[in-house]
Amino acid sequence: MQHTTFIGIIPARYASTRFPGKPLAMLGGQPVIQRVYNQVRSVIENVIVATDDDRIAHAVEAFGGKCVMTSPKHKSGTDRCMEAYTRNGGNEDVVINIQGDEPFVQPSQLETIMKCFDDESTDIATLVKPFDPRRPYAELANPNSPKVVVDNKWNALYFSRSVVPYLRNTEPADWPLRHQYYTHLGMYAYRARVLQAITALPQSSLELAESLEQLRWIENGYRIKVGVSDIETIGIDTPQDLARAEEHLRKACNQK
Repeated sequence: MQHTTFIGIIPARYASTRFPGKPLAMLGGQPVIQRVYNQVRSVIENVIVATDDDRIAHAVEAFGGKCVMTSPKHKSGTDRCMEAYTRNGGNEDVVINIQGDEPFVQPSQLETIMKCFDDESTDIATLVKPFDPRRPYAELANPNSPKVVVDNKWNALYFSRSVVPYLRNTEPADWPLRHQYYTHLGMYAYRARVLQAITALPQSSLELAESLEQLRWIENGYRIKVGVSDIETIGIDTPQDLARAEEHLRKACNQK
């Protein structure tokens, strides 16, 4: 069987409504983007940051990372990944899109998403986390945490900001006790030919309804293989998230 080659691409924008410049925010003495880069580089040899901002490019080059400049007009990280992949030579079989605000992405998560491509029929892969039924229902219902419904072969059937499936004749507070729900972890991987195809597709009705671009891919018949991770990562969307990440890092260092 032919060996599958991978490239990790980390889209990173300076402009952010809730936290401008967050890739350059300092976390434990290093920029957030450097921590993401180092985590990915521990598993994938070929890693690049895709950005539209010189400040981020200079920071990446300063710590010895590789960066590709991309257009500021992209509407999604997926589009930015496609341009970066092409500008970098476009030689790898699979592109892994890692969010630039996930400094605690784990090697096991990257390995899980890569393993999805052992199945030659996999077009796209992503990760989910089983929802802990001991957690309050309000956490499951949070529309900022998309839910994923999977089939028996671990392909995604649907993504939603609503809690799906709906459990009939059961109080919502009891739903997590009666059914295993899965929440989405925002890492994607795509076969290169599929990435090229999906970035050329117009936005779909379900995508516009839920504001989830992966629904465009499902509506157009692409199969999204799902890997499972029990690890809770800390994404950084706000300065408050950065403070939480600092505390997490401090505790992790004290445990060593």
